[in-house]
Amino acid sequence: MKKISLLFVFSLVACAVSIAQAPPGKGGKQFNAGLGFSGWGVPVYAGVDFGVHQDITIGPRVSYRNYKYRALGADWNQSLFVIGFNGNYHFNRLLDMPSEWNLYAGLTIGYLIWSDNEYTGARASGLGLDGQIGGRYFFSNKFGVNLEFGGGSGTGGGSFGITVKL
Repeated sequence: MKKISLLFVFSLVACAVSIAQAPPGKGGKQFNAGLGFSGWGVPVYAGVDFGVHQDITIGPRVSYRNYKYRALGADWNQSLFVIGFNGNYHFNRLLDMPSEWNLYAGLTIGYLIWSDNEYTGARASGLGLDGQIGGRYFFSNKFGVNLEFGGGSGTGGGSFGITVKL
């Protein structure tokens, strides 16, 4: 973990001198990955955004989290795997924001696959609809960091991570 942290910091410093551009725009693609914050384990996520309009992106997203807890005198293990598809509106042109920043909001629809070790109060799998608002800061025209709030069941209360333009 220490090596990954050092690599992450080095990458940020190395990219800081380049010029950035956000959002991806029509025909653009970007990869996002990171961690979520939740009271029920630490979600990990990955997804790709495809620019279908200058201000709109859509794309798939997957997330997974596992949570171990003690209830009713027994140990339990619960996991959640989500396969989703999101759409976001990017406010950069509307708000005349600098090109290295990206502010967006949107919705994600997904299928939630709950797994619990036979606890009778286990949640059922099914469809979910979540809303999100987030932002990115690009250190270069390829690399940035992201922070998102909302996100519902897939990543808990939000997420943070990296964005790489493809």
